Amino acid sequence: MVIGIDIGGTKINGAVFDEDGDMFHHVSHLLEGRTGKNVGSLICQIIDELMDSRKVENIEAIGVCVPGIANVRTRKVWAPNIEGWENYPLQDEIEKHINRLSITVEIASDRTCYILGEKWRGNAIGCNNAAFIAVGTGIGIGLLVDGQVLHGHGDIVGAAGWLALEPDYQEEFKSYGCFESQASGAGIVLQTKKLLKTGKIFPKSLLYQKNIDFINTYDVFEAYNQNDELAKQVIHKAVKMWGMAAANIVSLLNPEKIIWGGGVFGPAVRLINDIYTEALRWAQPISIKQVKFEKSELGGDAGLYGAGYLALKSPE
Repeated sequence: MVIGIDIGGTKINGAVFDEDGDMFHHVSHLLEGRTGKNVGSLICQIIDELMDSRKVENIEAIGVCVPGIANVRTRKVWAPNIEGWENYPLQDEIEKHINRLSITVEIASDRTCYILGEKWRGNAIGCNNAAFIAVGTGIGIGLLVDGQVLHGHGDIVGAAGWLALEPDYQEEFKSYGCFESQASGAGIVLQTKKLLKTGKIFPKSLLYQKNIDFINTYDVFEAYNQNDELAKQVIHKAVKMWGMAAANIVSLLNPEKIIWGGGVFGPAVRLINDIYTEALRWAQPISIKQVKFEKSELGGDAGLYGAGYLALKSPE
């Protein structure tokens, strides 16, 4: 048995898994504004709850999915959405908490865990070459190449929000990255607000009925589904960006599958065929015909399953 922990922006999920990927005793706790060490303490609490649910001696390893960067060399994590986690010693904290037990602790980025989860129990089963494109508040890509997950020099592989997809640099790219500023959940909202503030291009948009300060991604997709011209412009640009980014992955890495997940896919899942059509325009022509574009099979549990798989495959 192993434990998987998935740290999200608003809550932490944990579960016990067997070697086949069957989930036992799932627990979930809201972050409720916790920062720094208080988040670490909550993770240790969740581990205790999960251990109490099984015989302690049956737990062999713990895997943790972090929404940011997990540096194997420094054993510290960076999670931009958790205050106080700029260089946080999460691995040491967990190991100290369970120091009475011979349990391995493995920590990886969320994008790594997403593709591992899909490889274990999702749409990448049997794949040796696949990519998981996670589109939520930001954009990250987990990459499986020749059976191995890529990490890079500083474990920052897959920070796809900074893909350069337009030739004219804009100042907003400094904070968000080119791709993310146009096609992440936050980027879709950003571009929508910019158009609304002009007040001239789409004066009849349904989105003017909303409080501009509180517009979210789902509002934009709701308007898009009602054929709203402003929303259509924003979403069509996002589709183009998603297609271009996927085409670049296909041309560079020749994957068998590209899997789309994260909160935006969700409402954007019905656009996957349109994204593939856009990618066809840009990608290496043989590779693009060898790849399938599919939605995540695991949805919001991809990181949790990935953390479980990370634990299961941890070194002895």
